[in-house]
Amino acid sequence: MEQVDVLLETARGLARQAGDFLPKLLLAIVVLLAGWLLARLVRFVVRRALRAINFQVLTERAGIDAFLERGGVQVDASGILALLSYWLVILGSLLVAFNGLGLGYVTDLLSRVLVFMPKAFVAVLLLALGAYFARFVGDAVAAYCRNVELRDAGLLGRLARAAILVFVVLIALDH
Repeated sequence: MEQVDVLLETARGLARQAGDFLPKLLLAIVVLLAGWLLARLVRFVVRRALRAINFQVLTERAGIDAFLERGGVQVDASGILALLSYWLVILGSLLVAFNGLGLGYVTDLLSRVLVFMPKAFVAVLLLALGAYFARFVGDAVAAYCRNVELRDAGLLGRLARAAILVFVVLIALDH
């Protein structure tokens, strides 16, 4: 009889733990679904907002879209920024869900990744604006050198563009 009582007490403890855990699990699933829907909405809004301000024209003129296309990437720079914002929201919802489940180690790991995402967003923006500026300065240097009749005007323009691009990439990597 004593063995049956031990088994029943163990079963009751297991049922109590399952009863405590199941609402947390259901809440985590609801948070993940809401986060997924919100992430899709944010991706759509960011893409539309970047298209509304003609960000794709800036990245196309800067040569970033051609660079991505040559690298085999199927999306343009505004698509990459929209995807980064999507994953920022997804990681945020995962952070909330795992924190609700009491998984501290996973929450800490995700919070470190989450801190990195805005920096990547800023780095992509810096690359886009810096590449556009580098192209502008390179063309301006080449035009000036042609006007003063220097022979290597194109080379000097490309050198100016490359020098600015090196600094822009270093700044983006610093982020």
